[in-house]
Amino acid sequence: MMDRQPGDGVTVDLLAIMAHPDDAELLCGGTLARAADQGYRVGVLDLTGGEAGTWGSAEERTREAERAAAILGLSVRRNAGLPDGALVNSPEARAVVAAHLRRLRPRTVILHWKEGRHPDHRVASQLGYDACFVAGLRRAPIDGEPHRPSKVLYALAYREDVVKPSFVVDITAQIDRKLDAIFAFGTQFEGKTAMGEVFGGGDRPLREQLLAHAAHYGALIRRPYGEPFWTPETLRVDDVVSLDVRSI
Repeated sequence: MMDRQPGDGVTVDLLAIMAHPDDAELLCGGTLARAADQGYRVGVLDLTGGEAGTWGSAEERTREAERAAAILGLSVRRNAGLPDGALVNSPEARAVVAAHLRRLRPRTVILHWKEGRHPDHRVASQLGYDACFVAGLRRAPIDGEPHRPSKVLYALAYREDVVKPSFVVDITAQIDRKLDAIFAFGTQFEGKTAMGEVFGGGDRPLREQLLAHAAHYGALIRRPYGEPFWTPETLRVDDVVSLDVRSI
C-alpha cells in the first residue's frame, strides 16, 4: 500500500525524483514496476503538485498519482510541495529534497535527463543531484541522519539530444502496467496524440506513440519493450562470457 506520510520510518531501495506527477510513469514507470516485482521497495518523490498545468487541478492530479502508484506497486509516494512552473535549485529547495532523501534513504535514485523542454525538468535534474549530495553532509542543517544514495541514474526516454544509453531495462512484462499507470492521469493524457516531449506521429493515439518509443529501446536489447538510462560512471562487468544481447 502506498504511504505518503513523512517521518513514518518507511525507506526505499529505489527512488524516482521527478518534477511533476506523471513524469515518473512516463520516464521510468516500467522500471519502477519491475523493481517492485523483484522485491525491492520503490518510491516516487514528486517535487511539485502539477498545480500550474493546463489540464486538471492539483487535487485531481493527487488522486491520479495515488491510483498510478498502486498500479506500479510503489511502497511510497511523496510530494515535496515545491512550486510548479517555478522550480529553482536554491539552498532552500535542496534542503527540502534532502530531508526526504534522509527519511527515505534510497540506494539508487532516478532523475530527469539534464536537458528538457519544460524548465522544471531541467531544474529538477540538477536539484535532485545536488540534494543527493547535500543529504550526505553530516553538518548540513537538515532534519534526519545523513544519507547519500550510492547510484544516480538519468532517464533518457523520449529525448532526441542524448548520448547512447548506458543500459536499457527490459520492461516487456511491465509494459501494460506502465501504460495503465500513465493513463491513470486521465486529465493529462486521455484522448491525446502527443504530450510534452512525446511528440505526435500524425493522429496516432498517445498509447501507440508510447509503445513505439518503448519498442525502439527494447529493440536495442533484442526485447519487445525497454526503458533507457544513462550513468556517467563506467559500468563494471565481471563475466564477459555471459554478457547478454547478441552482437552478430
